Amino acid sequence: MKNRGPRLSKKRLNELLEEATIDCYNESEELCGLFTMIQEGLRVPFETEILRVPVTVERVDLAHNDILAVCRRGRTRQRVPLLDLALPSPLPRGSEWIEAYRRWVRGR
Repeated sequence: MKNRGPRLSKKRLNELLEEATIDCYNESEELCGLFTMIQEGLRVPFETEILRVPVTVERVDLAHNDILAVCRRGRTRQRVPLLDLALPSPLPRGSEWIEAYRRWVRGR
């Protein structure tokens, strides 16, 4: 079964957001801080599904003010907004950073 992410308390999400954005002066810097924490903390590759099709998430990327998951199926690669990515169960290590990113986007 796929899910949207880990269940974290508001307190823990706020701690993660503070850690990622502590020295940031604007939203662009905050996005870069969150991207860095996701890039460093998320264990890739991992398997998930997009539209019921199995894919491998190989890495994350930053483009056009969005964090993207680089997904592969066979020889084809596609970048998918991280906000739209369903996560597998069990969750990959570091998926709490994805949930923190989702909360940050909702709070803007």
